[in-house]
Amino acid sequence: MEIIDWTILTSTLAFIVLYGVYKTRGKQTSEEYIKGGDARWWTVGLSVMATQASAITFLSTPGQAYTDGLEFVQFYFGLPIAIIIICVTFIPIYHKLKVYTAYEFLEKRFDVQTRSLASILFLIQRGLAAGITIYAPAIILSAVLDWELKYLNVIIGILVIIYTVSGGTKAVNVTQKQQMIIIMAGMITAFVLIVTQLPDNVSFDNALTMAGSADKMKILDFDFSLNDRYNVWSAIFGASFLMLSYFGTDQSQVQRYLSGKSIKQMRIGLLFNGLLKVPMQFFILMVGVMVFIFYQFNDTPLNFNPAAEKAVMESEYAADYEALQERHYSILHEKQTMQENYAKKLNNQYLAPEDKLETRLDYFRQAEEENREAARQLIAKADDGIETNDKDFVFIHFILHHLPKGLIGLLLAVILSAAMSSTASELNALSSTTAIDIYKRFNHNDNKDDDHYVRMSKWFTLMWGIIAIIFASVVSLFDNLIQLVNIIGSLFYGTILGIFLVAFYLKKVRGRSIFIAALISEAIVIAFYCVDEFVPDVKLLPFLWLNPLGALITVGLAWLIESSGSKNDTEEITHFQDV
Repeated sequence: MEIIDWTILTSTLAFIVLYGVYKTRGKQTSEEYIKGGDARWWTVGLSVMATQASAITFLSTPGQAYTDGLEFVQFYFGLPIAIIIICVTFIPIYHKLKVYTAYEFLEKRFDVQTRSLASILFLIQRGLAAGITIYAPAIILSAVLDWELKYLNVIIGILVIIYTVSGGTKAVNVTQKQQMIIIMAGMITAFVLIVTQLPDNVSFDNALTMAGSADKMKILDFDFSLNDRYNVWSAIFGASFLMLSYFGTDQSQVQRYLSGKSIKQMRIGLLFNGLLKVPMQFFILMVGVMVFIFYQFNDTPLNFNPAAEKAVMESEYAADYEALQERHYSILHEKQTMQENYAKKLNNQYLAPEDKLETRLDYFRQAEEENREAARQLIAKADDGIETNDKDFVFIHFILHHLPKGLIGLLLAVILSAAMSSTASELNALSSTTAIDIYKRFNHNDNKDDDHYVRMSKWFTLMWGIIAIIFASVVSLFDNLIQLVNIIGSLFYGTILGIFLVAFYLKKVRGRSIFIAALISEAIVIAFYCVDEFVPDVKLLPFLWLNPLGALITVGLAWLIESSGSKNDTEEITHFQDV
């Protein structure tokens, strides 16, 4: 990185932190600090979008597309369905009850133990996710600076903590608008540069044709298979439940639209996100596909993770790895020749049309992947603590080695801005839930004034920031960071969603029944995942299907438990009938 890159990167991050502190200076009430005031729909919409679009989105998604193509976009097909349900059912009730958190509603509907259970489940899964959103961008800077990850985790965490503690929800909202502008400007710039750096005889149309021949342009998969993580059916059923729980019951999202000025502003802001999220995700995946096409004409490392290559080259397996590297570059150069001929063929310039170039290209890609797999196995032998799966390093490699001066700093600022926006939202939500659903609910001292709860919210923000930094320092890469976040969510979201669905639609079910049902459901979901993940040769359900599983078990068990109760118990739920 050059001085101009460092200048752009540091000035962007400093602006975000200082702007957040400046715009929220002065004394705030607990309502202003936690709910954020009366936001307009565009602030709500951009804040919701920025909360979901973490650094993992811009770090991991292009790598996902580089490897698997556009199929991942199906994951978001359930989002519009979930948003409509939330606008019709969830938002009017939240607004009428004037709740600070989604879980306050559960006590009004059921009892304090159900509210506490849902709050604790949220705190566990979101606390883990907050650590991952810090860890993801730390990988980037570790690759750039060759610094220890643990130090970078601390630095990034502190930057977020500063303005989140200072201004609460309002600080998160006002900074996320600027962050989204920076993010989208940077990604559009990256896309344009990738396309312009393709060979002169490769137009954008040709690039799409090449991507299609490599099976990277497939979007829809209608084959129903529980062993396939991403298809239309897992998206509509599995991801819809995940999105419904995330946007409807996860405080990090609920808090964003609770700051809306009115029901109308909340709904428009959420619909705005629902309409733009799928195209935005498709665009980010297209960036990854274009990176794939770019690397069909340019050399790549045998493994994109520089730490992995360093570890194996310092081990006893260095000579074996060098042999794999020689084979790797031999395959690449053969493949590049075939790819150049394929480009000529697309432009009607190739003079041997009988050659089956697509078939030969498939052969070289398969040979390349087999060689990469051999390299991964060698890396694992050299150091079993190093992550061999390098999907998350693909886009970083392109940024560092192929973007012009200045734009490297901009793209790193994009990814770090995304990290800061999502982490700030999560810390803010964790703090609010802890302060309102745990501390204030069980603190029976009525002498505490409003300023006390503002101070405690700030302390809780600091506490969760430290916890997130600690988790970020011990977490290691999973198969893919964006999948890891969704897996963590899927372990808890189904049960939480089931609690809310019973609250909204099964008015006769009471607190005891839903509490027992939720505990059993959560145990079953975790058991399913553990068997699927850790028992050899046993595959039960992909993680997306854990969301409807948890929700349906919770709803079904709650109804059965309530129905099997004493016939003589005629107590009715009356305190909630008018909501």
